[in-house]
Amino acid sequence: MEFISEKLADYVTNNSQKEPEILTDLARETHQKVLLPRMLSGTLQGRFLSMLSKLISPERILEIGTYTGYATLCLAEGLADKGEIDTIDKNEELVDFQRKYFDRSGFGKQIHQHLGNAIDLIPDLKNEYDLVFLDADKSNYLNYFELVLPKTRPGGLILSDNVLWSGKVTQQVDPKDKDTQVLQKFNKLLANDPRVESVLLPLRDGLTLTRVC
Repeated sequence: MEFISEKLADYVTNNSQKEPEILTDLARETHQKVLLPRMLSGTLQGRFLSMLSKLISPERILEIGTYTGYATLCLAEGLADKGEIDTIDKNEELVDFQRKYFDRSGFGKQIHQHLGNAIDLIPDLKNEYDLVFLDADKSNYLNYFELVLPKTRPGGLILSDNVLWSGKVTQQVDPKDKDTQVLQKFNKLLANDPRVESVLLPLRDGLTLTRVC
């Protein structure tokens, strides 16, 4: 589902900062070689992630769901000089693809790949994070949130992607559709949880910006 017309979406993208050449190359190769290229953050959302990261200059970023690394590199653009990113994904086949672009970007030594189930890996991470990006399986968003919240510093940000889920969150849900059910509960939680303050942005497929109190 497109939430604005294709013409207007093109206008918005064309009147925003252009993505770096490395991201154009990454997106092109993703479309050529990897399944489900729609999972890429895309130019407009990528520039938003980059801008937000630059505004807070994070020392530590945690990303749940690396895919081919497009969003990872957008977030890396705002890292503090010695900042680092921990990024988690369970797809072993994409590790080398990600690493090729991470190293080419110049952020390679600052990006640490973690392969496996995020539910199992997050508890073992010892860092406190300034910025967290949730972009993995939606059925675990509630679990991810509860795991990353204690690891996010007060005043830190948690970004949650795909929270509109092609508009399904506004519709009557099939009892078998666990992803949409979880997202509906997740969105309601973030809007009402006293531990955080949140705003849901209709950017691409929905992106919630949450500040930890």
